[in-house]
Amino acid sequence: MIDPLYSLSGFVVGMLVGMTGVGGGSLMTPLLILLFGVHPATAVGTDLLYAAATKTVGSMVHGYARSIDWRVVLRLATGSVPATVVTLALLSLFNLNGDAARSLITLVLSVALFSTALVLVFGASLVAAYRSRVKQVDPARTAAMTVAVGAVLGVLVSISSVGAGAIGVVILVMLYPQMPIARVVGSDIAHAVPLTLIAGIGHWMMGSVDWQIIASLLVGSLPGIALGSIFAHRVPERALQVVLAITLFVVASRIVADHASTASSIITSFTRRAVP
Repeated sequence: MIDPLYSLSGFVVGMLVGMTGVGGGSLMTPLLILLFGVHPATAVGTDLLYAAATKTVGSMVHGYARSIDWRVVLRLATGSVPATVVTLALLSLFNLNGDAARSLITLVLSVALFSTALVLVFGASLVAAYRSRVKQVDPARTAAMTVAVGAVLGVLVSISSVGAGAIGVVILVMLYPQMPIARVVGSDIAHAVPLTLIAGIGHWMMGSVDWQIIASLLVGSLPGIALGSIFAHRVPERALQVVLAITLFVVASRIVADHASTASSIITSFTRRAVP
């Protein structure tokens, strides 16, 4: 069954993704947790497979436009795929419905959201400052750093479903200053397909995926992305980025506050049991 509330949320997030290019994970995962009360592990696993479907459509569009550098995609995947497999193996040791897994996911999610918000606000300045200081990039060092970036993204995305969007694009712009921005975005989206798919399958095998939510989200998000792409050039991009950054900062702060409250209650309960 299709839930209209999830479909409406998917449509809104899809619109924002289409207009700004910001990854849906930084918007959808917190929405599932805070608005719908979905368990963090289920929210991450569900969003990963949802992202795999939407990123596949985006990569097909970029592939048709030949705006993907497959050499960069391969380098990123060389780091991200093994890191994702190792991270999933470590996550499988946890009870994903337990307090330890909840704390880990919310902590990494909060860090990823804060980082995405900072990138949205200061990303352009960071790139400009980097390009003014670095005139020539060593190809071998660039290749090694790209693999390392892929590994970091693999860990972040596997735990929080956030990181393969705005963060990945800014880092790629720094590593490949001569590459056109459309090709950077296309390569980042193409790399996100295997990354989110492998991570999503891993969460599915651990039982942290809700297929009904995925179906409902896709019903709304696919037309939302298409419509958002149409209006992308009619809305001030910078204004939207600032609004999104503020939203992500508030959401991350709310998650941190909730996590701190939960951790405090757990510590208090443990102390009362330990002290007669």
